Amino acid sequence: MSVRLDDVDRKILGQLQEDAGQSLDEIARKVGSSKTPVWNRIRKLKEAGVIGRQTVLLDAEALGLEACFFVLIRTSEHEAEWQKKFLSTLKARPEVMEAHRLAGDIDYILKVRVRNARAYDTFYQALISEVRIYNVTALLSMEEIKSTTLLPL
Repeated sequence: MSVRLDDVDRKILGQLQEDAGQSLDEIARKVGSSKTPVWNRIRKLKEAGVIGRQTVLLDAEALGLEACFFVLIRTSEHEAEWQKKFLSTLKARPEVMEAHRLAGDIDYILKVRVRNARAYDTFYQALISEVRIYNVTALLSMEEIKSTTLLPL
């Protein structure tokens, strides 16, 4: 379900995506409004589910998580019980930054952040010990060219 947004809503969302730590006064000035209408719009956008939780972005490499792996998973299991176990296993692993179910030859793709290849192997061994997987291919990202949380508004 999509929500109707006007130009001011989009400008507010754009500002929040750039820096959610800005004051209401700053946002209002940048979108050409005043503080109270901006606050009311933000509240309505939160109530409508357009704005979710607010957080900060951390630098993975500065924290020693220098290796980013994309893990391609094929499974021969498609029963509900297997999927439930697999999803709960992924959700419990802090190394898994993203997980997607795919159409095509690959069933799932994971984005996994770890310190190094040895830490990836520890993750991999834990994963396959918890859930039966047909085939796993790990691809090490050599360079992050673009990464953003900004949605096109």
